[in-house]
Amino acid sequence: MAAPREWLGTVEAEGIAGRQGSSGVEVVFPSDPATPAPLCPHGPTLLFVKVNQGKEETRRFYACSACRDRKDCNFFQWEDEKLSGARLAAREAHNQKCQPPLSRTQCVERYVKFIGLPLSQRKFCQRCQQLLLPDDWEKHQEHRVVGDISITQLKRPSQLLYPLENKKTNAQYLFADRSCQFLVDLLSTLGFTRVLCVGTPRLHELIRLKASGEKKSNIKSLLLDIDFRYSQFYMEDSFCHYNMFNHHFFDGKAALEVCRTFLQEDKGEGVIMVTDPPFGGLVEPLAVTFKKLIAMWKEGQSQDSSQKELPIFWIFPYFFEFRIRQFFPSFCMLDYQVDYDNHALYKHGKTGRKQSPVRIFTNIPPNKIILPSEEGYRFCPLCQRYVSLENQHCEHCNSCTSKDGRKWNHCFLCKKCVKPSWIHCSICSHCALPDHSCGGPKDGCFICGELDHKRSTCPKITTSKKVNKAVRKQKQRKSNKMKMGTTKGQSMNHTSVTRKKRRRERAHQYLCS
Repeated sequence: MAAPREWLGTVEAEGIAGRQGSSGVEVVFPSDPATPAPLCPHGPTLLFVKVNQGKEETRRFYACSACRDRKDCNFFQWEDEKLSGARLAAREAHNQKCQPPLSRTQCVERYVKFIGLPLSQRKFCQRCQQLLLPDDWEKHQEHRVVGDISITQLKRPSQLLYPLENKKTNAQYLFADRSCQFLVDLLSTLGFTRVLCVGTPRLHELIRLKASGEKKSNIKSLLLDIDFRYSQFYMEDSFCHYNMFNHHFFDGKAALEVCRTFLQEDKGEGVIMVTDPPFGGLVEPLAVTFKKLIAMWKEGQSQDSSQKELPIFWIFPYFFEFRIRQFFPSFCMLDYQVDYDNHALYKHGKTGRKQSPVRIFTNIPPNKIILPSEEGYRFCPLCQRYVSLENQHCEHCNSCTSKDGRKWNHCFLCKKCVKPSWIHCSICSHCALPDHSCGGPKDGCFICGELDHKRSTCPKITTSKKVNKAVRKQKQRKSNKMKMGTTKGQSMNHTSVTRKKRRRERAHQYLCS
């Protein structure tokens, strides 16, 4: 009954999903959703279908929108499956059990009480990731508790909370201060007064810090994030518990109205959405969600402004450019490299292939966005945009073509620029890595090479397993025989020594008698 959750996300593993002949799992959005999707702990599920060589299989299934690994959320249901009342009740009970222990209102009440406590009584449990009131101390006395939590620390909850680093579910990598400061300065320079932070908690913190600092900023922000732990640090008008993969507000209509009011304030003028989704997430559900937020913003627009677009910064790896532009053709990719504090690879200052692949996709004209020259960016007068120093203008393509920060080379046969490590293959008729497999299947099975199935469902894998099992058994028998032979030899040697000893003893007795 269960389907492998490893399928989810494989279609877009290299940012080239959606092409004819691709295999994996695709999300399905019915044109007439008469039946609402079943619910899991993360809100409405999504409808998926397995695809082989561009052809859909007949049976579709519902699975969690947020979690790609069944260990995190094991929801699975066939589209045409009928469930009994008992199973539906059990599912509802399970969903309720998985919700946060405190409601949004309770979190706000606790926060107000907490900031009213003297410094010596403000404590935070690192094990439970929870702010503690005096009544909670006894329950957490065996836990690791940090005391003297200052107001400054409360304004930077991302430094108190442990990042959720599950790549398949949360992937909570936090902006480095360099990138975060650049974004805040850029938003201010562009004249925005409100920022909808979708999955960007550290940016939300810095904006609020600037607003409350000595040089007060006039920028406000609202954080939408799936990490419910932030509920205990913000009032209702500053944070909404939200799933960006299905546009689900966990706290219902009240949270939805908070978001709507924020977007439509001042008739929708001066607002921008900045989003940093988990890189393992599917692009299509994200695009559908963002279009719903855009529609919410447009509800507050006058008819004269109907042609306007909600300004967006979508922060994502550069190899998803093709997919993102499928849904948002007006988007362009900036050369700015976004880096993260708690990611081993996405760090500033690295060169070559070790540079951060994360970029900013936006519908704001690139000539309006100034990238810092001290970090290695220059203005290209021909492209009318800022690019990285090694991104050289190609006179044949009439563009600065590099995507990854390295200097790309123009291939006259492919009629485009390619990565410096690629060469033109006369067999494949396109550029690729020197050690690529020309005759290997681009899709399909890696065992038999057939294109109508994957390795995991290959009929020959059973035969292969049987052969391997037989070989292992044969080796095991041979090993056992060798061990037995060694043991038997040792036993025989011991027996012969004992017999000789007894003969010597009898001979000695005979001579002495």
